[in-house]
Amino acid sequence: MTARRRIIAASRRMRELGSIASAVASTSHPYMAHIVPMRRCNLACTYCNEFDDVSNPTPIDEMLRRIDHLGRLGTSVITISGGEPLLHPELDQIIARIRKTGAIAGMITNGYFLMPDRIERLNKAGLDHMQISIDNVMPDDVSKKSLKVLDKKLQMLAEHADFHVNINSVVGGGTANPEDALTISKRALELGFSSTIGIIHDGSGQLKPLGEAERKVWDEVRRLTRRSYSRFNHFQEAIANGQPNDWRCRAGSRYLYVDENGIVSYCSQQRGYPGIPVAEYTTADVKREFLTEKTCAPNCTISCVHQVSYIDHWRAPQTSTTTPGAAGHGEDLVQIH
Repeated sequence: MTARRRIIAASRRMRELGSIASAVASTSHPYMAHIVPMRRCNLACTYCNEFDDVSNPTPIDEMLRRIDHLGRLGTSVITISGGEPLLHPELDQIIARIRKTGAIAGMITNGYFLMPDRIERLNKAGLDHMQISIDNVMPDDVSKKSLKVLDKKLQMLAEHADFHVNINSVVGGGTANPEDALTISKRALELGFSSTIGIIHDGSGQLKPLGEAERKVWDEVRRLTRRSYSRFNHFQEAIANGQPNDWRCRAGSRYLYVDENGIVSYCSQQRGYPGIPVAEYTTADVKREFLTEKTCAPNCTISCVHQVSYIDHWRAPQTSTTTPGAAGHGEDLVQIH
């Protein structure tokens, strides 16, 4: 790592530590928000229900307003997801606006559109974190997010990116070769990136336990990546064992999912509830949802929500209950092929 990259990484780490300290000190603001600038994706992974192939990008002026509203709420980390965010023509402005609010800027992408000049633009815009999910070594009918296709992109990131890069591999339903996750993780570490492993959820984001071969690979990847945050909690451990988790989901409070229409939902798998536009979302909403138990939580596999909620696992027992997706609450999710 160059001296310049070390300085950037140290500054980023200081900002991250400050955001965690702020979250521990006060529960009245979101820690992380995922915001969707467009639903369209260039791929069609069969396990994914978070994309289409027709949507236009959200106009840039509207995106900037939504980010400002997240800033108004005091959001510490704003991560751009999709669909495929790199399809948005004004993505650099979106990233720069996130940084202007004082938040840490992240992005989840399939990586297909990365080139050296595009990476340099992301550096200039101020991107802090990028995650790329790679599902297999060779593309198949389930997913084209393969190491064979993306390895050149990873080499470009290793050479040009000033931001932190994490490569996430997966095991679980739909993956033909569980051992691919180990190959992907080793390659990520070889290139100087961090690596995590996830468990593919079912179509509603719920529990799908691992088989014997999948569990063996999952354990081995976890041993390779001991510095991963997930090493410090038992969330995915229970999922791998097919067991529910006992935890306090703070979605709608510490974690917000803002879709392409600007609507705040608990997460990508519970879209439409609470269903309040981010422009109308208030600190009172944040405080209410902090104390609201979600009945989908025990079998949830959405690790980002759990990790954010983990900040507050020791305090504030939840005093009311809601069932997202029940009659009159939210919308049915459809598997898109």
